[in-house]
Amino acid sequence: MTGRHVDPAGRRDLRDAYDHCRLITRTHARNFYYAFLTLPAAKRRAIYAAYAFCRLCDDIADSEMPATRRRELFADTRRRLRGLLDADEAPPHPIFDALADTARRYRIPVGYFEEILEGVEMDMTQSRFGSFDELRTYCYKVASVVGLVCIEIFEYDDARARDYAIALGIGMQLTNIIRDVREDAEMGRIYIPADEMAAHGYSEEELVRGVANEPFLRLMRFQAERAREHLREGRRLLPLLSGRSRACPAVLHDIYAAVLDRIEGGGFRVFDGRIGLSTREKLLIMGRTWTRSMLPLPARAP
Repeated sequence: MTGRHVDPAGRRDLRDAYDHCRLITRTHARNFYYAFLTLPAAKRRAIYAAYAFCRLCDDIADSEMPATRRRELFADTRRRLRGLLDADEAPPHPIFDALADTARRYRIPVGYFEEILEGVEMDMTQSRFGSFDELRTYCYKVASVVGLVCIEIFEYDDARARDYAIALGIGMQLTNIIRDVREDAEMGRIYIPADEMAAHGYSEEELVRGVANEPFLRLMRFQAERAREHLREGRRLLPLLSGRSRACPAVLHDIYAAVLDRIEGGGFRVFDGRIGLSTREKLLIMGRTWTRSMLPLPARAP
């Protein structure tokens, strides 16, 4: 890439673009921000750019604007993504300026960002999932591909890292789905696979009404175990990364595992309000996990 992204006269604009992405991340990232703090400065800036792009897509999908307007914004976002390949042709935009620089520095395929956009767009067209295979495709696009972007920034040599990043992303997204059952239902979205709800004797109508009966508990235990399996598989990513990069996914894994434990330990009271960790708890996890991640880890067998 050429033009304003590498021109010395444009370096201040690029710094401002990254600062803009950092502010978005600090304001909205919740669990992610604490993990990102563990990264070296250059990689942290790159992660901020990737997060800001994801946030932009989510904000379009979740807005109350008419569907036609949201589609226009998605189309504009897709055009701007194509502009990452030719910075001179792309109109200035702080998120895309930072994202273009990040993609160039870390050789991130633009197709990854297009897949994330496709996944977020699914929220406009699909609000029910018949099976886990359908849900997995959604989770892959909105979460696993983000993990694939991240490991390009972390840097790795073992191709297995991609499989483990995919698993970690799915585990995190499944945890979000369990935690946000009530909020999603209020927005008209049900991510629990329909065939699994039927198999456990629990109906969509009961979910919308917030019925937490024994079939619901059985259904949630089943969902939680699958999320936990993916998180365990995703943890195998850690030995494949350097100590400085390893801390970030390690903190994310431990925060999400702790959230999942709290949800399950509290009897899946997800209809009563959002379940999460306090800032103090997240900082404790960050400190403990960061220190532990700097120690050498034995490589895991395939």
